[in-house]
Amino acid sequence: MALDQSFDEEEEGKMSFLDHLEILRWHLIRIVIALLLLAITAFSFKSIVFDVIVLAPAYNSFLTYQLFCQLSESLGLAKALCFDDLSFELVNLTMAGQFSMHLIVSIIAGLILAFPYILFEVWRFIKPALKMGEKNYARGLVFWGSLLFISGVLFGYYVITPLSVQFLGSYSVSALIVNQISLSSYISTVTTITLSTGLIFQLPILVYFLSKIGIVTPKLMKTYRRHAIIAVLLLSGLITPPDLTSQVLVSLPLLFLYEISIFISRVVEKKAEKS
Repeated sequence: MALDQSFDEEEEGKMSFLDHLEILRWHLIRIVIALLLLAITAFSFKSIVFDVIVLAPAYNSFLTYQLFCQLSESLGLAKALCFDDLSFELVNLTMAGQFSMHLIVSIIAGLILAFPYILFEVWRFIKPALKMGEKNYARGLVFWGSLLFISGVLFGYYVITPLSVQFLGSYSVSALIVNQISLSSYISTVTTITLSTGLIFQLPILVYFLSKIGIVTPKLMKTYRRHAIIAVLLLSGLITPPDLTSQVLVSLPLLFLYEISIFISRVVEKKAEKS
């Protein structure tokens, strides 16, 4: 077993730069194939992707709106947190607009569904270059990275997206102006928010690897905690409606992720000191 491992490491060391590029090329090819297959699948289920998922936050029957309304009634606030029907209609302004949005949404759906497999291929590519101890540390990359990404996507879709759609879609400066939102604008808002939060939730994974190579330390993260809080509040203000409730709902999970990242960095540092 040890001989096989040393042989693999020796062969890995003999590989040229072009050999590494060839291996990377095949990893990328498999990722693209998986992405295309899942995008084609999403393209085929148009009614589910659009009517059930993408366009759902445009109706007050959406799960988040119903939960807010139930919360309002349970707190004795009557219908203070209940949302009315959105006062805007979605319109398509170009000949190929709906087809283009169908393609874009299908690709984004394929990317979200393929993300765990993408992490798996990344892990397979970097695994031979890692030492045995490093392999044990990084073994959870696929599971934890996928879990955090999916959690971020769900948080963006069920929390940030409906609040943003409700506020921006209903906002009016004058009763004389009717909100007619283009399909591309609506889809851009939904997809940008969901993907952004999915990627933001990768912060603990990023901090883990940066801590492993010594760029980030728990002391550094604690020193800049106040700066991070300000950055989180600014980010929350950018991706949510300008009201306190929405910003708090978005800020708390991000601050929690930051504290978790400090803990992860501390664990990495302690293990490095012991070794």
